[in-house]
This record gives sequence, structure tokens and C-alpha cells, in this order.
Amino acid sequence: MKRQTLLSAEKTSQMNMSDQHALNYLIAQCKEALKEHSGTNEYVMYSEDGMSQEIWEVLEEDIQDEQSNVRAVCHIVDHVATKSIATEEREKHQQFVIKPSILNTLFFYPNYNVGLVQAQVMHGFGDMIHHYILAHSDEDMQRFLDYVQSRKKEYIKNYVTVFTDMEHGVEPTKEKITSYVTRDDVIMEDKIKRQIFRSVDEFFTKNGSFFEQYNIPYKRGLLLYGKPGNGKTTLVKSIANSISSPVAYWQITEYTSSYSIQEVFSQVSRMAPMVLVIEDIDSLPESVRSVFLNTLDGATSKEGIFLIGTTNYPEQIDPALINRAGRFDRAYEMKGPTSPMRHEYLVKKKLGDLLSKEELSSVVDATDGFTFAQLNELYKNIALDWYYGEKVNVEELCQDLRAENARSKDGWMSEEGARLGFY
Repeated sequence: MKRQTLLSAEKTSQMNMSDQHALNYLIAQCKEALKEHSGTNEYVMYSEDGMSQEIWEVLEEDIQDEQSNVRAVCHIVDHVATKSIATEEREKHQQFVIKPSILNTLFFYPNYNVGLVQAQVMHGFGDMIHHYILAHSDEDMQRFLDYVQSRKKEYIKNYVTVFTDMEHGVEPTKEKITSYVTRDDVIMEDKIKRQIFRSVDEFFTKNGSFFEQYNIPYKRGLLLYGKPGNGKTTLVKSIANSISSPVAYWQITEYTSSYSIQEVFSQVSRMAPMVLVIEDIDSLPESVRSVFLNTLDGATSKEGIFLIGTTNYPEQIDPALINRAGRFDRAYEMKGPTSPMRHEYLVKKKLGDLLSKEELSSVVDATDGFTFAQLNELYKNIALDWYYGEKVNVEELCQDLRAENARSKDGWMSEEGARLGFY
């Protein structure tokens, strides 16, 4: 860094940030620092728009990547933190890590002649954070925006983007996929499984060349329905882990509005080709269903988007969603596991390491009507009993779980039946 800071605490304490002259002074100092660092004579400031959030997300990724070409020019004020302490999951454990902060530092991309800064300045009525995007020219800015879009597509593959509709608007977050689920982990009717994954492969292989070859619109929609705990989550996770394209998850809430619908589709369209998962699509507020349907019918709104909707209550689905081509192309019921499926599931859980073949067969027979979530809970109980006593009463465990299910108003809502998630 040629400079340590642009502004001292003494200088900022004298500023009245309601005065436009103070803001102009801060901008001028940023421009001068960029000129000193790059040798370029002039920089233009750009206002923020819908792309802005993605710019800051890419910057955050780049400053943690030692291979990136972003440079820290200087800090803004000398009394604001430039690093943060956070927690990250590493090797299945939460650990404290120290991360550089995008706040209070002027960053520069020499390949694009672009400077970025988030400045937190104290003034008479509290702290205020100002966001500035500066570039040498429109051409440089356009090249940088193209980089932002391609860079996000690159790093977002390691995450699931979660959109949550909040009272103030759409709140995007990134979540790492920490549990690896393969296609072999999906236990369902062979014919349906084959159809679903064939659709996935056709969509993402060679960026949809199949669709272009046969003159088919490059968009796809699947609706997965059925009782909680029958594998919708596992199927979605396996799709996410079997492709190299971005995956986004949209959490519909009572705050879902026409604005949030347009915002989500606007953001995911820039990530295409990608997968968009909409959980509990039956909960879409009545007041915005027409906007949602019109968005699905748009000529380009779903281009490159593989849409997956899920619901536990298909009877509450608006018939307009599945009665018109181009919205959801196919609807698949996630049925409860048959006897062979229950046997396959329990073998994959390695229950055979605890029980004999005869005992394993008796468990399969005793669990008729169980969901995969119930089978998972049963396996845990068997493992616990075996660990503490090396003795298992399968019939008693099944009876207890059936009784618990009968007492539960919502039925089985374990990890397979609650919020989808990608943990």
C-alpha cells in the first residue's frame, strides 16, 4: 500500500456527513489514491443497481483467493476494523477463522481499472456506510461486469445460493454443501429415477446442445410431491452434487411479493444454466400467483433454468401450475418405500453389520408403511441399543415409533421432511 489510510479519526470527526461537500471529499480522496496506485489519470463513479450485490460478493471471494488479481490500495479511516473473526465448517467441525473485510478498504482490479470501496464513516448522527464503484471508462466497467458474472458462476458451484423473502426484500445468502449425496443414494422406482436424471443430463450436458439440436426451449420444470420423509431432499441433493452448474434454493414466505419474484428470477437468470429449487410451492401467496405464472410463461425468464418445485400437499397446488406446458413439464410422486426399497435402504445404512440376515428381513417386514425418514430414525435407535447393550428388540422399537407417529400431529418431520436445506 502506498498509503495507510485516506482519512484520520480526527478528520472524520470534523465531518458533517449530511454535507455533500464531505461526501465529495471522500470520493476525491478515493480517486486520488487510485491514480497514485494505477497511474491512470481519471476515474468515473458508477451508481449501484441490481448487479451491485453480486459485485461485492465477488470481491469478498476474490480477497480470500490468493490467486485473484484484486489489490488492496489503502484503508479508508484508521479507527474502523479491516478484518473480521468468523466461523467456518472445516472437516465437519466449526472453527474460528480470521477473514479480510471488504469494509474500510479501497480495492483495485488492475486488469480492469476498477476500484471498489465500502467506507464506514462516523458523523454527527451515527455511522454510515457508503458504497463506491469507480472505473477508468465505460469499456473497463463493462469488462469488469462480464468478469463478475463469469467469476460468480465459477465459485458459486461450491455453494447453494439461498433466497429468502423477507419483509424488506429478498435476502440472498450462500451455504456450502457439506453432505455429499450421490445418485446411488437415491432409492426410488427405477423408471422414474431414470427419467429424472436423464432430464438433468440432457439439460446440463454441453450447455443444452440437445435442446438446440431438436429445437426445444432451453428450460425444464419438475414438480416433486408426496408425504414428508420420502426422499425429495435426497433427490434434490443428488442432482446438486451431480452437476457442475450453480444451484439456488428459494424460500417462499408470507413476504413473497411480485418484487421478490422478479428479483429472484432476475438473479438466477444471470447464473444460468442452473438449478432453482422452490420448496413448498403450494405456500405461494394467492395475491402473487398470477405474477409467478406470468414469470414462468415469459419468453426468457426461465431460459437456462432447471426448475424443481416441491410440495407435501399436492392437493393445494394451483392447477394452473401443471396444466399448462412450459411451467412444470412433469410431476413425480415421491411414494413411500416398497419392501425391496426398504431392504436396499437399510443395507446402505449398514444395518447388516449389526443384525443377521434373518433379523434384517424381519425389520423390513415390520416397517411396512414407514417412510425413509422413519427408517432412518429406526436405524439410529437400533444402533444406540446395540452400542449400549448389544441387544435389539426390533418389534418393540417399531411399535414405539408407530405410536410416536400416531401422536404427532404433523407426522414424520425429520431432516427429510422439514426444510429442504443443503447441510
